[in-house]
Amino acid sequence: MALVLGLGCLVLAVFLGAAAFVVRPRATAAGSLALIETSYSAAPPATAATAAASPSWLRSIALRLSPSGVAAGLQRRLDLAGNPPTWTPDRVLAAKGLCLLLGGVVGGLLGVGSVGWFVTGFLVVAAFGFFLPDLLLLNAGQKRQTSIRRALPDALDMLTVCVEAGLGFDAALAQVARNTTGPLARECARVLQEMQIGKSRNESLRALTLRTTVPELRAFVSALTQAGELGVPIAAVLREQAREMRLRRRQRAEEMAQKVPVKILFPLIVCLFPAMFVVIIGPGAISIARVLTGL
Repeated sequence: MALVLGLGCLVLAVFLGAAAFVVRPRATAAGSLALIETSYSAAPPATAATAAASPSWLRSIALRLSPSGVAAGLQRRLDLAGNPPTWTPDRVLAAKGLCLLLGGVVGGLLGVGSVGWFVTGFLVVAAFGFFLPDLLLLNAGQKRQTSIRRALPDALDMLTVCVEAGLGFDAALAQVARNTTGPLARECARVLQEMQIGKSRNESLRALTLRTTVPELRAFVSALTQAGELGVPIAAVLREQAREMRLRRRQRAEEMAQKVPVKILFPLIVCLFPAMFVVIIGPGAISIARVLTGL
């Protein structure tokens, strides 16, 4: 009896497992790509709920004053900024509408003395408040691209060392993503995820160039793509690209050093020269004034 009961339970378990396997939705490459895009470009659940809870009339105000296709442009700038977890296109639009209203109120209060100043202050400060979220988003994107540009030579050196040591390109890219920090490491991890779910290496690297504006990174991806199509060894390409990136970094540092005298010229003229004129010319001016008053 116990044997029959055990066999029945075993058959039931096998039947339930087969039914669960058949009913379970199969994961596809498109679904995995959509999941990756969602995880990198959307806010966490709590943040998304907060963004959805923001007043819709603020977003409608910003949409009425913005050109068509503003949501796509905001998403592009959010991609360049690394998709901060608290920033979404709807939330940026709501912030633009809120800053517009607050700026109008502040500008009106500043020019409350006369009608002309009231209208001028209202329009100027409201326009500044409307474009303030765009400026913050642009600044975040520029800082991220600068961070990627600075980290690229060291990442290429690590890639070159790993590939020449015998690792494949994918394994070397995983080492870069694991042992470095910053936006470039996160982008490398995303490229690896896209390659693991079925995208080709060239497609993943080209998608990387669409999320950045760094010319050096675009040149590196183009060189890798051509090397893969022509059959050139990747180690040689990486070595040449790493040498070129180090040269560009040195040239960029020299350029910034040469800009320093020009940048300190204006503070020097505004702050130091007036004090020097007072110290040097002041006694002579006092003596001249005494002589003229005496005459």
